[in-house]
Parts: sequence; C-alpha cells; structure tokens
Amino acid sequence: MGIKMKLIPGFKLIISVLTLILVQYSYASEDQCFNCHRDLEDNPSKLFVEDVHYKVGLSCSSCHGGNSNSDDMELAMNKSAGFIGVPSLNKISEACSKCHSDAVFMKKYNKNILTGQFEKLKTSVHGKLSVNGRGMMLQCTTCHNAHGIKKVTDSRSPVYPTNVPATCNKCHGDASFMQSYNPSLSVDQLTKYRTSVHGILNAKGNTKTAECASCHGSHDIFSAKDVRSKVYKLNIPNTCSQCHSNKDYMKDFPIPTDQFEKYQKSVHGVAVFEKQDLSAPVCNDCHGNHAATPPGIESISKVCGSCHALNAELFSASPHKKAFDEKKYPECETCHGNHEILIAKDKLIGVEEGAICLKCHAEDKNQKGYRVAKIMRSQIDSLMSLDIVAKNLIFQAEQKGMDVEEIKFKLREIHQARLETRTIVHSFNEAKFKEVTNKGFKASEMAITEAKASIDEFYFRRYGLVVALALITFLIVIIFLYIRKIEKTKSV
Repeated sequence: MGIKMKLIPGFKLIISVLTLILVQYSYASEDQCFNCHRDLEDNPSKLFVEDVHYKVGLSCSSCHGGNSNSDDMELAMNKSAGFIGVPSLNKISEACSKCHSDAVFMKKYNKNILTGQFEKLKTSVHGKLSVNGRGMMLQCTTCHNAHGIKKVTDSRSPVYPTNVPATCNKCHGDASFMQSYNPSLSVDQLTKYRTSVHGILNAKGNTKTAECASCHGSHDIFSAKDVRSKVYKLNIPNTCSQCHSNKDYMKDFPIPTDQFEKYQKSVHGVAVFEKQDLSAPVCNDCHGNHAATPPGIESISKVCGSCHALNAELFSASPHKKAFDEKKYPECETCHGNHEILIAKDKLIGVEEGAICLKCHAEDKNQKGYRVAKIMRSQIDSLMSLDIVAKNLIFQAEQKGMDVEEIKFKLREIHQARLETRTIVHSFNEAKFKEVTNKGFKASEMAITEAKASIDEFYFRRYGLVVALALITFLIVIIFLYIRKIEKTKSV
C-alpha cells in the first residue's frame, strides 16, 4: 500500500504528459494551416510549437480566421470562412480580445485568469494614437509577442518579472522612437534601474523585487501626471507600500516593513495625505525613481539638502559636522529620523525632557553643547513670551478702537525671527543664534512700546474728553446765569 501511494504522483505526471502529447498530436493532425506552415519550416510555425495557445489546442484559425480543417488554400483562406489573414494595427489587439475579454471562455482554461486587458489598454497612455494616427501606439503583441507566446510564469516570456525591464526598454530605451512621442522623457531608465537595489536583485533572477510593471502597472499604465497613475505624486507612497508594508512578502529581505506607517505620521506624510501638497516629498524624492537606493550615511544630508538647502549649509559649517563624521552618524537622520520625521517644534531644542540635544549632551558630558542648547532654548522661550505679550497689548489697543495696523507689522518680524531660529539652530553657534533672536527682541520691544502708547493715548483721549465736557458744561451754566441776570436787570 505504501509503495502504491508513492507511485501515484508519478503516474499523475505521466498521464498529464501523455494527455498533452495526444492533444497536440490530435491538434496537429487536424490543423491543416499549421501542417502546411510546418512543412514550409517558416518562423511562425517554429515559434507556435512553444506557444501557450498551441499547448491548449487552439489553432491558427483562432486568430487568423479561415477553415483550419481544409488543406485546400482557397477553402482554408476564404474570407467567407472568416479568414482575416495577418491583422494589423488595432485589429491585432481586437483579435486577442475576442477571447481574452470573454470571461466565460477564459475560465475554461484558467479559472483565475483576468479579462478586460484590452479595455484597460485602450484607456492607458499606450492606448493613445501612434505617430501614423491609424492605431494605438502599442498592441498586445508588442509586449507578449505574436507566435511563441509564453505564460507570464514562464521564464522565457517577455513579461516574466526578470524580463520586463528589457521588454519595456525596447521602446523606452530607443531615443529616436521616444522622441516621436515625448522628447523630454529620459531614455536611460534601464541603465539607472540596473544600479538600484531592485535592478541588481532582478538581474540576479529575483522575481520578487520591483520591476517596471510593479510600479507603473501593466495594461492600465497612465502618465505620471494622471491622478489615476500608480506613480502619480500623491499615489507613490501607497504604491511602494504594497510591497514594503507586506511582512509576508518582505520576509526574505532584511529591512523593516513599518516605513509607510511611520511616514503617514511624519510632517511629510501629513502634508501629502491631509493637505494633498504636491510639493511635499514622497518615497522617490528621497530614494530616487528608477535608480531607487536607500541613502547611505554620507548621502543623507545631500538628499535632505536638496530641499532644505540652508539647513544643510549651516550644518556643514557647524561643530557637529566634524563630530558626526568621526562617529559615523548620519547627519539629518540622527536628530530628525528618516520616515517618521516630526514637525520641528521648539521643545526639540534645549535640555528639558523630550529635547533631542540630551541624546548626546548632559551637564557632565559634552558640557559646551549642553550650555549652548540651554541658552538657545532660553532665548526661544523669551522670544515666545514677548510675542504673546505684544499680541495681547495690540489686541487690547485694537479693541479700544485704536489704529494698530502699523504695529501689527512688528508681529510679523517677531514671527519671522522665531522661524529663523529653527533654521539658524543648525549652525549650533551661540553668537549667530543671538543675532536672530535679538532681531525678534527688538521688534517685540517696539511692538510692546507702541501698543502701550496706543492704549495710553486711548485713555488720554477719554480723560481729555471728560475734562472738555466738564469745562463746556461749566461755561454753559455761567453763560446761562449771566443771561438770566441781564434779563432781571432789564425787567427792573
């Protein structure tokens, strides 16, 4: 019994192979189109033997029409029998869609096979008119071939994961061809891709790493400027996360899978997902597009500095630059993190709980940095307190009906100084830092003085009005009494 159980799988394999041979033999003997072309030893018939359609018993007439049961050319290739010959332009994809858009028909061959590819292709960027204007710029056979079509899971298929980059490059690497459609589009994507982590692993035969279709899609490819595109700016984080957030899929790769979760909480992620800010950085802004590579320790500051140029320049001239280089610390990432970058708040500076400075500095460790951090935080707190005082006084003056528009400009100067402290702090230079805060102190002092003067003027005007009214009233009474006295004198 045990021996029989071991032989059963072998018998199943033998039966499957024999069945396939019989089906192909039966098909070959009945398909006169194929028999004739095979005798001619032409290239299509040689390729068709390895075609997935041939292996499931479909004949030449399935695509080309005609009567495949007749060896008479006139009968076999008669238009009344549906013969269409070699389809051209959109007729190619329409011929493919006759079967591949029919869900019922396709289920007979593979219950999991997708349909509707042609409809997706027509709406994609490749479905637009070609240069000659008589058909789409790309047909099914452009990527899948015409005869000798293999399954996607077959390593010989042009659309097998490790072959996709070269297949796409047939057009996208041809400068003269691409110039006809988009002269500004780069034609070195494959070269860049081969330098990336994805491209290197793909070239080694790894089918799980991202290739062109992983990010751009297959049949439903859209321009990167199209909101439907998987690589539209605001869609990129979700596209990358399809792989990078999948723990099961990424288990073979020694990298975390929480990047997307962290990014959503970051200042960049909030700008993208909540504010729909197209200027905010997404995955490819830091890691690159086709040459996607994790930034190394030495390149992180260059990546961040492409946007935060002044911060990077100040840091490069700071004492921290030398210290970070000696300890091999990544520059920006050490304080700000990478994917979960927090909003730059004042509490990150100083020596209080929650301050980043405490990671390296303490009263008994790196004391100079500790002292400077403490002073910086003190300056920031003082500037913030004066800002609050100035705002309250200006508000009071405004509520009393005083003109405070010019004074409000001082508030902008205070606010600007507070913003500048978040940049100049990267110099870690006490003198430079105080130059910025002193501008804020001066503006706040002027704002407070002018606001107080407006309030004093309000009360001066009020008291002056009371005194004036009292004098006027006194004069009116005196005049009234004097008139009464005159009238009495005349009556006597």
